[in-house]
Amino acid sequence: MADQTQSSIVIDASPAAIMTVIADLKSYPDWSDGIKEVTVLAVFEDDNRPADARFNLASGAIKDIYELEYDWDGDHKVSWTLTKGDMLTAMDGVYELTDNGNGTTTVDYRLSVDVKIPMIGMIKRKAEKVIVDTALKGLKKRVESGPADPA
Repeated sequence: MADQTQSSIVIDASPAAIMTVIADLKSYPDWSDGIKEVTVLAVFEDDNRPADARFNLASGAIKDIYELEYDWDGDHKVSWTLTKGDMLTAMDGVYELTDNGNGTTTVDYRLSVDVKIPMIGMIKRKAEKVIVDTALKGLKKRVESGPADPA
């Protein structure tokens, strides 16, 4: 990912508990602002995590149905890349989780988005920052208010 937006948050849970929430794509509409529906198109046989998914997004001026391909690295990293979109031409991201050794985990989120309509780089970065910050806050709230930590 060349030009990207990055932010981090500390969540009061283990990496495994956080990755469980991240992998539950079908629940994203419950906590991820703008996501209206998610359909898992394929899963990995070894861990049943999503391999490909279709998202229905309606966030401000951006409305799109797009597909992402996922790459999971245990309970510490997941990355994705756009494989299909109408308005979006790129959506590459990664969550990296670091166990802080005290019952908390630092979640680092990097995202690069591009759209078909011309957009000044500064405006695009601001939109990415809003997406990243909103996603991290939603993830934190979902994890910390959810079921007991499985780890």
